[in-house]
Order: sequence, then C-alpha cells, then structure tokens
Amino acid sequence: MNTSKPGLTKQSRPVRPRAAFFARGGLALCWVAALAVPCAARADTAPPAPGEAVVSRPFKLTTGLYSFSGGGLPSGTGLDVNLRHSSDFGNVWLGWFRSPALDATQTRAGWDHSIPLGAVLHLTPSLQVASGGFWGGSAMLEASIAGNWFAGVGLGRTNLRNYVNLNFDPNDAWMLSAGYRWSDNHALSLQVVRDNRLNPDQQHVHLVYRTAIADDQRLTLDLLSKTGLVNGGPIHRVGLSVGYDWPRYFVRAAYDPQVNFTPQDMWRLSVGTRF
Repeated sequence: MNTSKPGLTKQSRPVRPRAAFFARGGLALCWVAALAVPCAARADTAPPAPGEAVVSRPFKLTTGLYSFSGGGLPSGTGLDVNLRHSSDFGNVWLGWFRSPALDATQTRAGWDHSIPLGAVLHLTPSLQVASGGFWGGSAMLEASIAGNWFAGVGLGRTNLRNYVNLNFDPNDAWMLSAGYRWSDNHALSLQVVRDNRLNPDQQHVHLVYRTAIADDQRLTLDLLSKTGLVNGGPIHRVGLSVGYDWPRYFVRAAYDPQVNFTPQDMWRLSVGTRF
C-alpha cells in the first residue's frame, strides 16, 4: 500500500478552492502493498507484496508530472520526485513536490514494512511526515484464505495538518480489500477506501488487475469508481490508471476526474527507474 500513489495521499475536503492537491491530512497509505497490486498513483511508495521477493535493485526513483484543469479553477501542473530504498527494514522514502500554479512546495518522508504474523497473516504499518508539521500513520492486516484468496482490513489517521495530497484516496479512512493471487505477479483485487472522519461521503472503489508479461515485464490496470460530494453536490465518476514495468524502468499514466473531491480533473504521468 502508493501506492502515489506518489501517492497517493488520501484527502479530506480541500481547504483552498484553488488548490486541487491540498487537503487536511494526506498520508500515502501503503495498504495497497498488502494487496500485491500497487496502484499507479502510489507506485513510488508501494512495497513488495507478501511473499514477493525484494528485487536486486533496492533503489527506486520516480518522477511524476500532474496536470489539473476544469471546474472554473486555474489550470496548472505539479512536479513530484520520489526516491525509495527497500531492505529488510522495510521501505524508506523521501519525496519533493512543487507546483508554481498552486504556489506550493512540500518535502515529505515515510516508512512502511510488511510483517508476517504466522503462516496466513501479514501486518503492513506505515508512517509519514512532511514539511508544515504534517504526520500520519496507517496499518493494514491481510489474511490468506483457502490458498490463493486473500482479504484485508485497514485504518489510516493523520493530524489533519494541510498536506499536498499525492495519494488521491481518502486518508483518515477505513479500508477493505479482497482478491485472488495466481502468483506474486498475477492478481486481481477489489479495494474500498472510505473516509470515516471529516467527510464520510467520500469513497473510492478500486478494481485492480496485475499480470506478468513475457521477459519479466508487468502490466497493472486500476479502474476507479469515485462517489462523494463536490461543492455540496453528489458525484459518481470513473477513472483509470495504467502501469507498465520492465526490469529496470516503468511508466504510469492515470486519469483522475474531480481529483481529491475538487471540481478539477487530473492527468498524471510518472516514469522511473530501479537501481
């Protein structure tokens, strides 16, 4: 568990109408990692799945370009750079975001780890801090069921400080997941993330499919269904993320309508390398 997704933070209601990224709270919850299916938006922070070997290249560098427009608000772009290191200690990462259009700059750091609890359980805790006094944490518990089936439950909490939300799901939220793994690189999962603190109307449902391709390549598809209130009116929108991995390089592209439950739509492109 950005998942991005940079993450790919999880947001309550934005505190500035002109800033599609800003939210109170915004932890890059790494619960997606426990599902063995990294979301494209969180690809810079998602650790290996339970049972998945850590690759021989421990560093992962991701650069993301975000373009937002619409809703009667100023259009603009944002740049995010994220460096992650994986080891027996878990994943440690450092990120930097800048958007001249929003007059926003933020540095953040985080840690997550998948911890086996017996033969069928995995616990995935995560912590994150950011400039401006933000901090948050999450935990996801996953259980293997009848062999390749799995299910999980999680909770995220922040100190509600303003944060550039690059994870894009609700942060102060509960999370449910279920799915099936054919192998470490072949899985289908359904994930529900719902705010349970400031904006309980906000909910994301992800249907994520990951499959191995020839020559150690991998395709990840993430279909998003989003419901909630934007400017007092209900929405039901659909987004899509597509990711493709080679042994050393990867690329992610995503369309996220009414990103972070604001009036604006967003396109995201991330590229990176492992070394």
